[in-house]
Amino acid sequence: MKNEVQVKGKFHYRLIGWKYSIWVRLLLFLLLALIFYMSLYVKLVPQVYDIQLGAVSEKTIYAPRQIENAVATEQAKEDAAKRVQPVYRVVNLKNDALIDAIYDKLLQINVDEEVKFDDKVSIYRRVIPQLISELENQSVKTLRNSGQYNDSLLEQIQQGLAEQQYQLPEEAFFKLPRLTKEDLTAMLPVTKDIVSKLMNDQILDAQTARAKVAELVNTSNLTKNTSRELVTEIVRAVITPNKFFDQKGTDDARGQARESVKPVYINKNDVLVNVGDVITEEIYARLDNLELLKDKANHLPQLGLAILAALLSFVVFMFVRQSTLPITYNNSQLVMLILIFLINVAGMKIISLGQNMDYPYIGYLAPMALGSILITILLDAPLAFISSVLFSLMASIIFNTEHMLLFDFRYGLVSLVICFVAVFTIQRASQRATILKAGLMISFFSMLTITAMMLMEDQFSQKEAIMSLSFAAAGGLLTVVFVIGLLPFFEVAFGILSPLKLVELSNPNHPLLRKLLTETPGTYHHSVMVGNLSEAAAESIGADGLLCRVGSYYHDIGKTKRPSYFIENQTNIENPHDRIDPNLSKSIIVAHPRDGVEMLKDFKMPKPIRDIAEQHHGTTLLHFFYHKAVKQAEEEGADNGIREEDFRYPGPKAQSKEAAIVGIADSVEAAVRSLRNPTLEQIDSMVHKIIKSRLDDGQFNECDLTLKELDTIAKTLNETLLGIFHSRIEYPSELASKKTGT
Repeated sequence: MKNEVQVKGKFHYRLIGWKYSIWVRLLLFLLLALIFYMSLYVKLVPQVYDIQLGAVSEKTIYAPRQIENAVATEQAKEDAAKRVQPVYRVVNLKNDALIDAIYDKLLQINVDEEVKFDDKVSIYRRVIPQLISELENQSVKTLRNSGQYNDSLLEQIQQGLAEQQYQLPEEAFFKLPRLTKEDLTAMLPVTKDIVSKLMNDQILDAQTARAKVAELVNTSNLTKNTSRELVTEIVRAVITPNKFFDQKGTDDARGQARESVKPVYINKNDVLVNVGDVITEEIYARLDNLELLKDKANHLPQLGLAILAALLSFVVFMFVRQSTLPITYNNSQLVMLILIFLINVAGMKIISLGQNMDYPYIGYLAPMALGSILITILLDAPLAFISSVLFSLMASIIFNTEHMLLFDFRYGLVSLVICFVAVFTIQRASQRATILKAGLMISFFSMLTITAMMLMEDQFSQKEAIMSLSFAAAGGLLTVVFVIGLLPFFEVAFGILSPLKLVELSNPNHPLLRKLLTETPGTYHHSVMVGNLSEAAAESIGADGLLCRVGSYYHDIGKTKRPSYFIENQTNIENPHDRIDPNLSKSIIVAHPRDGVEMLKDFKMPKPIRDIAEQHHGTTLLHFFYHKAVKQAEEEGADNGIREEDFRYPGPKAQSKEAAIVGIADSVEAAVRSLRNPTLEQIDSMVHKIIKSRLDDGQFNECDLTLKELDTIAKTLNETLLGIFHSRIEYPSELASKKTGT
């Protein structure tokens, strides 16, 4: 095969290029060492500057640790006061009393037959607005007497009530006198109910609440249009604002905000001097206090850091070199590993920027187990354990706040514990909920480890304990967020088919599986059975059982293009192959792997799934149609030029254990299903016959299945079939009974 080569005795082929170049591999490990060096440089190499008083700075100087900034503190207080939102107070204005007063007045006047209609109209035109004003004034007076409200707020309340008072329309005064006692009795509870609902909300603008009245009235039990119309107007008149601006409360809140502002510090890594700034006495003194002024720089720490970075990279190199994983020779996976290292270290570096006097324990917030989880899911658990040790070592340096020590064992220990816990929790993840479980476990064990250290030191304050445990708890959740966000990127960018992705693809609601179920139910059932068989067989030899199961679900998806030409879908219909030429039948049958691959490509299915669909038949012979063609040629007296090669699947042969196992399970399931009442001996014979036939046909020549593994697969398939077809299997004792007639 062009541009392909077999590597380390394995039976699969790989393209020659940068992915397998030893020089690219060397550069990648050098890049990893550079990442280690740069990420630890600030912590392990003291930064000093040759600065003269009155000179112009030639570079930007950053603070190596925290120092107070009085000017910025005052500005922060002003900013805090500006950020305070206006304070509003919600008051109870006793709108129910106003409703009762209005309805009492209506009932009193309407039942008085001596009062003329025009007089009633005039009375209502004068009395109702007066009732509203009086009740509002009484409410304000009650609030003033309570002593809970300041004068400026009471003035705002009175002004707001006056400005937003509702004026009843003139036609309402002519309709009110016509209301009967029964009408008023029906209207009163509806009015109270609607006003109660609306006034339960905080109302700053009464007009907004009044706009909702008509809808609420229309859904009430009032049947008369006049009653509905007048209830609408009365409710609008009763509705008032109940939320008012409190100037004094706002001023007090802003004062408290100013007082609550803590001193502002020039944090670590903040700019002290910009390029081109003149070094004033204040700046010079600040640099001197931070020990940034020295005559000579010491280069020995750089050399020590370079050696340390080389050692860390060498540890990864030696483990990868001795591994049996594809990362041993696949530079693409090595790039992914380095990218995970970079992301994990970047996360720790970003969190370390927030370390200061107020939050010295913010390092526990860092997603230190992020890299371990990603490596476990995407690469390998043992590699994740080695990486966890390196992450822990780097965390103890990055989050070290003790200038006299190179390492802070607290962060290293916590990181080591949570990384190991994450690997143990996630290594057999089969659904994304497991990631959340891992996050909770990270939070719990991080808090547990911190608690243990604090109890042993016995020199911690309540504030330190609360901060440390809070950051630790949040760190586990932050790790979950980043893992869930980054995992799809790695799966797509590097073509990784993780267990979590496989579980998603196994969802019966996937469009292709729904298509398979609705259009070819027989093939769907066959695929599910093949999935059960292949998963058990794969797990028995240490192959990827989940990949086999999901690959089995999709391996015959190509049959949906011509479902009636496959026997499992020929329920109560004539076999169309009986009426067509065997060459045409052969073309239809062998096309389903190719059709399946095209359909899977259209749905952007991962390559391992497509490979199983393409390779599960390998280059096996279609015995039935081959012999049918030979027999037909003999009957027609034609020259028997029929070749076996013309009746074989196009292949390729299985390139992986998983593809080979699915192919075996596919043939075994179809063969056993054809037996009406299978016996244990028939099943065992059938399984071994199929495996031997494929072995003799060279179908396993390009995958790394051994004879021992094939024997294990056969035993596992027998056991699984025994469970699946248990009720149909005839046992030897039953056969003997039939023969003896007992």
